[in-house]
Amino acid sequence: MKNYIKVLILLLILNGCSPKSEKKNIAYIKLEIVKTEKDFEKLTAEKGLAEGFSQFADSNAVIKRENDTLIIGRDNIKKYYSNPKYLDKTVTWSPDAVVVSDAGDMASSYGKYVWTSKDSTGKVQVSKGIFHTVWKKQKDGSWKYIWD
Repeated sequence: MKNYIKVLILLLILNGCSPKSEKKNIAYIKLEIVKTEKDFEKLTAEKGLAEGFSQFADSNAVIKRENDTLIIGRDNIKKYYSNPKYLDKTVTWSPDAVVVSDAGDMASSYGKYVWTSKDSTGKVQVSKGIFHTVWKKQKDGSWKYIWD
């Protein structure tokens, strides 16, 4: 985490000292997305799934979950993860790749995730998979997901 912050600070300094190039801006945005993913993961670990998934959601975000169910909107996402069945579940993930739009206002990331929970006997259950998240830059410069 500290390395990400150091890299972001260095890129900000370099950005102010040299002419802008599209390639450098895309590289900077990719680092922003990786940092956002890590902040999202950290908040989810610290405050739970409902808080993490709602705080990083765009107001019109959509998530696809079991049985191809779509949950639409930040408030519904928070309500979905507030279900008691998610209280003992945790998730970790890491992006393997980030793609940024030419305009720099949209991005997508994908990588591996691991869900961990306990069954009714207390035995730890682990489920692994691949995630794909679509990010939209907000008016305040932050990134929120619109699809997960």
